[in-house]
Amino acid sequence: MRLLLDTNILIPIARQRLEELDRNIAAVLMSSDNTLYASVASIWEIAIKTRIGKLDTRIAPADLPEYLDNENIQVFAIEAQHVLKELVDLPSTNDPFDRLLLAQCEVEGLRLVTRDRALAKHPLAWRAR
Repeated sequence: MRLLLDTNILIPIARQRLEELDRNIAAVLMSSDNTLYASVASIWEIAIKTRIGKLDTRIAPADLPEYLDNENIQVFAIEAQHVLKELVDLPSTNDPFDRLLLAQCEVEGLRLVTRDRALAKHPLAWRAR
């Protein structure tokens, strides 16, 4: 399965604290059956929060793309079609990062792995079986 990791999944990865993740999410991250992606939008969000002092990670934002690549998480660029996509099912959140991640999922045929309750119920969200 092709999975896009929400920022709230990437933060424990950047902190190198996978034990913070639910066991179902940790299992899906470790499964060789899945292809994992991180959006540039999430890296941007982590960089913003780090710069303003709201977030502390073990991996500097500038080093995050290389670190993710070494962890077999491919960085997904933001394309015009992603920002222009009208979502079929709008999320209950107005957060622009959330909407962009969902648009990337819809355009690219991905599922969003998230811990956000508002997004976990969205049709494009990955669900543990």
